[in-house]
Amino acid sequence: MTRSKQIQKGMQNLPNRPGCYLMKDREGAVLYVGKAINLRARVRSYFHASANHSARTRELVRKIADIDWIIQKTELESLLLEYNLINRYKPKYNVRWKDDKRYPYIKVHWGDPFPKVTVTRRKAQRNDDHRYFGPYTSMWAVHQSLDVLRKVFPYLTCDRVITGADTRACLYRDIKLCSAPCIGACDEQEYRGMIADLCRFMLGRTEPIMKRLQDEMQAAAGLQRYERAAGLRDQLLAIERIVEKQQVISPKDVDVDVIAFAHEANDACVQVFFIRSGKLIGREYFVLEGTADEDNERVLTAFVKQFYHKATFVPQEVLLPGPLAEARIIKEWLRDRRGGRKVALTVPRRGAKRNLVRMATENASEILGAMRAQWQADTLKQEAALAELQDALRLPEPPNRIECFDISNTQGTAATGSMVVFHQGTPEKSHYRHFTIRTVAGPDDYAGMREVLVRRFRRWQADGERDSAAPKPDEAFARLPDLLLVDGGKGQLGIALAVLREFKLSDSVCVAALAKQNEELFVPGQVAPVALPPHSPALFLAQRIRDEAHRFALAHHRQRRRKSGLASRLDSVPGIGPARRKALLRHFGSLEHIRAASLTELLQADGMTRPAAQSVKELL
Repeated sequence: MTRSKQIQKGMQNLPNRPGCYLMKDREGAVLYVGKAINLRARVRSYFHASANHSARTRELVRKIADIDWIIQKTELESLLLEYNLINRYKPKYNVRWKDDKRYPYIKVHWGDPFPKVTVTRRKAQRNDDHRYFGPYTSMWAVHQSLDVLRKVFPYLTCDRVITGADTRACLYRDIKLCSAPCIGACDEQEYRGMIADLCRFMLGRTEPIMKRLQDEMQAAAGLQRYERAAGLRDQLLAIERIVEKQQVISPKDVDVDVIAFAHEANDACVQVFFIRSGKLIGREYFVLEGTADEDNERVLTAFVKQFYHKATFVPQEVLLPGPLAEARIIKEWLRDRRGGRKVALTVPRRGAKRNLVRMATENASEILGAMRAQWQADTLKQEAALAELQDALRLPEPPNRIECFDISNTQGTAATGSMVVFHQGTPEKSHYRHFTIRTVAGPDDYAGMREVLVRRFRRWQADGERDSAAPKPDEAFARLPDLLLVDGGKGQLGIALAVLREFKLSDSVCVAALAKQNEELFVPGQVAPVALPPHSPALFLAQRIRDEAHRFALAHHRQRRRKSGLASRLDSVPGIGPARRKALLRHFGSLEHIRAASLTELLQADGMTRPAAQSVKELL
């Protein structure tokens, strides 16, 4: 069946119902995910000859080889599914956040009797009794904020089981960074009240906190509890110093998000101002890609849907620079997220609200301009480094795809290998791969390197021999590198050359070994190593790739060691047999995570009872 006939047949079966559609290329990769009230009408509109599509949409249509769809009961369900599908497949032609990393959140462990405050990149998809704030774009900024908050609200950071009967507190108590419930310095009610204040503070609700602290300070002074009164006074002063820096936007007690963006070529920068109780309490920016030839309305709509899926708070009003393509269904969805309370999507035309949108737009333009200038400078540096590497190693062309391999083990145990990939001088982390060494006994890095390289090129060979009906190949192994880099000296270089000859690739793949001792490159057919000039872009790039391969291999090696050691540690815990041990490993994944887990979190693992969880908490 030809491509056009296959698409025509698929469109004939499309239902006149709401749902999501997935457009795929010949390899089965998802190119675009969309939603529609009427799937049949929406998908057919892409192929109307009279349709006035953008150049980007015309390019998409040319690549479509197949269309799948998923029926939903309502348009709102389709909107939720659309987000999940975009998040899963990251289609090239959808507008999406440039970094697919998980953005950090501040997590308040509200479900615990004495809640801790931590930073996490994983927000629970369903209610887990904890409270989350974010997302934020900078982990550094999050930790800076927590450093300030901890001086105002001295929360717990340790893993002690709090009974109030400990005889000695830790150093944090002495430097006033912990309220020390472990020694009974404050009870559960008092501690949870402080953490509740911290949560209100994060939402910009400072007036009730300050009034309560003022009343408590005066009451403590009246009872001649002067040390307690002084502590409350210091807390009040710290809050006042923070509040003084918050710009008052409105005399009204309103919660508003201001969203605006700058759009240039394939990138867009979105600026969000957070106004809580009439004060500007913070701002974040997010970079989008996949915006080439997209109109501003669709870019803005895509961001709003993605942002409020991740956001932990929905305000009563959102100020926007223009209308949304799906305003009606988005307002319905946001109202559900806000607990049934109405959310206004406002496009201000004049006055203070319009000035806020203009200020956010100017911020977005400045950030995008600075980032594009930095990207351009980085690109020039990478091009210079690749050209210098080409010249030094006498390569036929710049090595646009570089693969580097490393081995990590401890006295031959838990041996692992890594493959990291750099494309045009930047990491392509989706192509990184781990290898668990299977055939080598003892600390033999040469044999380990040989096994890893053989398995890598065997995968390439198998992908080349597959038939059209076979599953789609792993993209990390489907292409050959322009330069194969191994961590080591002449010995590792010899192993790499032998493997390339075995697969008849010695004329197709260039290879080099980077030795740590003198940071020299060994290449085939040359006795003396290649010594790149110190501080040269090429040496810096080679070192960066080598160090990344080492880091990636070591991380996997440590994970394997932790898991192998974890089983024996858990076996010694009363009440933990093979089934519960496996459940804990599956649920938490590492000894550190089990140690850090609260009693409530331990009970969430399959088959765990309170006595067993208490034993784990006490003995680990």
